[in-house]
Amino acid sequence: MNDKPFYVTTPIYYVNDKPHIGHAYTTVLADVLARIHRLFGRPTYFLTGTDEHGQKVQEAAARLGVTPQQHADATVVRFQEAWQKLEITNDDFIRTTQERHKAIVQEMLQDLFDRGEIYRAEYDGWYCVGDERFFTEKDLADGKCPVCGREVQRVREANYFFRMSKYQDWLVDYIQTHPEFIQPDFRRNETLGFLRKPLQDLCISRPKSRLSWGIELPFDRDYVTYVWFDALVNYVSAIGYRRDDARFAKWWPAVHLIGKDILTTHSVYWPCMLKAAGVEMPRTIFAHGWWLSGTAKMSKSLGNVVNPMDMMERYGVEPFRYFLLAEMVMGQDAAFTEDVFVRRYNADLANDLGNCLSRVASMVGKYCAGRLPAPEPGAFGPGAPAAELLARATAAAAALRDSADRYDLSSGIAQVMDAVRAINRFLEARQPWTQAKAADPAPLGTTLYAAADALRVCSGLLMPLMPQKMTALRIALGMDPAAAAAVDPEGLFAPARLAPGAQVTPPGALFPRIEPPKPAEEPKPAAAPAPAKPAAKAKPAAPAEPLPEGIISYDDFAKVHLRTAKIMTAEPIDGAVKLLKLGVWMGTERRQIVAGIALHYKPADLIGKTVVVVENLAPVKLRGVESQGMLLAASRGETLRLVTIDGDLSSGAVVK
Repeated sequence: MNDKPFYVTTPIYYVNDKPHIGHAYTTVLADVLARIHRLFGRPTYFLTGTDEHGQKVQEAAARLGVTPQQHADATVVRFQEAWQKLEITNDDFIRTTQERHKAIVQEMLQDLFDRGEIYRAEYDGWYCVGDERFFTEKDLADGKCPVCGREVQRVREANYFFRMSKYQDWLVDYIQTHPEFIQPDFRRNETLGFLRKPLQDLCISRPKSRLSWGIELPFDRDYVTYVWFDALVNYVSAIGYRRDDARFAKWWPAVHLIGKDILTTHSVYWPCMLKAAGVEMPRTIFAHGWWLSGTAKMSKSLGNVVNPMDMMERYGVEPFRYFLLAEMVMGQDAAFTEDVFVRRYNADLANDLGNCLSRVASMVGKYCAGRLPAPEPGAFGPGAPAAELLARATAAAAALRDSADRYDLSSGIAQVMDAVRAINRFLEARQPWTQAKAADPAPLGTTLYAAADALRVCSGLLMPLMPQKMTALRIALGMDPAAAAAVDPEGLFAPARLAPGAQVTPPGALFPRIEPPKPAEEPKPAAAPAPAKPAAKAKPAAPAEPLPEGIISYDDFAKVHLRTAKIMTAEPIDGAVKLLKLGVWMGTERRQIVAGIALHYKPADLIGKTVVVVENLAPVKLRGVESQGMLLAASRGETLRLVTIDGDLSSGAVVK
């Protein structure tokens, strides 16, 4: 992680509806990234806001009998309240109806028009009201909008166009020579695929006779600006573009977090607009996946959209924040069901993290009169068990910092949670309940202090996700409330930062276990069916002919159950050259798999991969470590490659 200023943005959300889980995920992702960068001392600026112009807003306002501005003013509150409830720490909230934004949009338009980058021409094509975009005949999908599937309207009118086509070759070259520009990699390839077709000039106006709610063109008052030309400019208008050169230079370029459905506007339209205006490109455009309900994208029309406010009321804000970031792997789709949420909550938060705190606090209370014992001299020296435990926690700190640089927080979070589980394993190995019976109390003091200190580090790393819960955890370990709430980044890599003798107070159930939702009861039959007459005995089937050697039947093959799984953790096994221990999520289930791939893959390179697993293989122990499945791989000679999934597919999917 470098120390250059970090500027992160969400899309500005359209004010025609209330926030849903997609909005919540992008905003929480931006918030946690911002908090992690602040945690490690990097100057950070975080922008979010709302997009308030366009035809959908105008039509919604007309249906309600209010002005578009009144409708926007009423709707924006839903987002502001949701972000406050979600503990979002944005530095600015921009609205495209604000004068500070509108003035910059008009200045950019005028500048581009004066330099011949914008021209007037007749247009004849198909228009989608829902997406507020024009399409050519060949772009349509079965005569409908290729993006949303709605009906389109034939429109012929004079409009203004931005000469976007002139930048096609430049943009292709820029994307190919700047691999960090569009992430993940497969989204970069998607954009390059789009650019294989001739790029058209972009219609950037709408006549007021058809749409009046927008920013007026400065060079023609009969038109307003196309909503995307207006909306994208927010990323620069909010930080001083054309108003405060020093402030703009400090924060720009940005990292734009977006959903994959708006990739083209951000990776094609926006770079061309900036190039024409003479502005440096964004640092990175990161497109995350969709939240799925089962296997379908969440959609208002399907009625399967998860309301984040409902989930927060039911289970708490911070567990919801944790779930969103821990569950979705970098750039891929993720499934959301209440059952998936409850399983991860119980496994990670109630069982691992909450239980770890409860064990440490209760044993300090039972064996040390509630006061944190002092470790033995040299307890954190090279090779000592306490030092190895702390090294595991500090390695998680480095992993989380690295994952923030790669926008791959789920892998960093998995490393932190694995460090929490290492504390529990440390306690099992050291058996403080047995040490408490010994005449020498020093080993017991070392065990409990080391466990508490490692938990201090892990809680500091989880602070960006769950600030209130982690502050409570740190106070329970005896930390001063002010120090508990403000994490010292140097302390994340240093031992023995807890004060011996501090009062350790069990906080109660930090994460009370949740009972899984009960399945709906099947309706009982109205009456028992009449007994059937005995069927005539069938003649026994003739014995099947034996199969050739090496050939199996379909029934034999059907016994093998294959599913996708995403790798969350990977580590070597002591004394084993070829083996790696992998922690994988397979739908709603966590598995541990031992795989002989250490000579072909580094552990860090495996995190986040979606692989294929034999799920119904009987567990076996390899080098004393239980393996609960098998990865599929292909090999030839000295080369071995895992069988992975092409494109987006959530873990737990059946491989057919």
